[in-house]
Amino acid sequence: MEKIIKPMSGYFMILFVLGLIVFAVALFIKQLLILVGILSVVTALVCAAGFFIVEPNKAMVLLLFGDYKGSVKANGFYWVNPFMTKKKISLRVRNFENKPVKVNDKIGNPVLIGTIVVWQVEDTFKATFDVDDYENFVHLQSDAAIRKMTGLYPYDNFEDEEAEITLRSGVEDVNHSLEQEISERLHHAGIKVIEARISHLAYSSEIASAMLQRQQATAIVAARQKIVEGAVGMVDMALEDLKIKGIVDFDEEKKAVMVSNLMVVLCSDKSASPVLNVGTLNQ
Repeated sequence: MEKIIKPMSGYFMILFVLGLIVFAVALFIKQLLILVGILSVVTALVCAAGFFIVEPNKAMVLLLFGDYKGSVKANGFYWVNPFMTKKKISLRVRNFENKPVKVNDKIGNPVLIGTIVVWQVEDTFKATFDVDDYENFVHLQSDAAIRKMTGLYPYDNFEDEEAEITLRSGVEDVNHSLEQEISERLHHAGIKVIEARISHLAYSSEIASAMLQRQQATAIVAARQKIVEGAVGMVDMALEDLKIKGIVDFDEEKKAVMVSNLMVVLCSDKSASPVLNVGTLNQ
């Protein structure tokens, strides 16, 4: 598990190292105790290997002969045992954009889908020792998650009318599902997922033209349906209004003729619409 430590301040040790160097130089100048002077210089050089700096939103993982000693997350100038191995890790928030990949949706249609993942290292121990390369791990697991998530939903509900959530219309639900899936995969590497969302979504090129024609046809049918529903409502209001005001009294046959003529007038898309002759119906 991650262990947070705070090593010795480097400012005290740098004075000690400088003192050893000054002491050795003084011995060399006076040509006294040369061996002691050499040992002082060697000691100063060895101690100098223990200095390191931790910048804001960076961390340093420390090991001593393969044994994990802890992680330093507080920024500053420090000194540790010079024989310790030091590995720097960034804790800053990073973006990863997954280029669009071709994946089959729930009903087998090939779609192109791309994602953006915002992430940062949360556990330095897991990121260092539980995976070989945590950055590559983020890329691979994000790609695997988007492939799995795409297979759970259809692109739209043209062929799956019972689908409540689709890739095209259920953006919030799909993004939440994607973020949850990626978070579970990256948790093993000590990675925190801040946000994951779809950045690109389209039918694959080989079926894009056919799907576009189908969408256009569906839109036309829906528009016609609305026109017919409006026309029926207007005819019903016209008959009811004529009946209440007593302007004309239609039998069933004349009502049928009038309804037919009104429907032609209201639903026709031609510039010259047929004219209804109400006087003829009264004869």
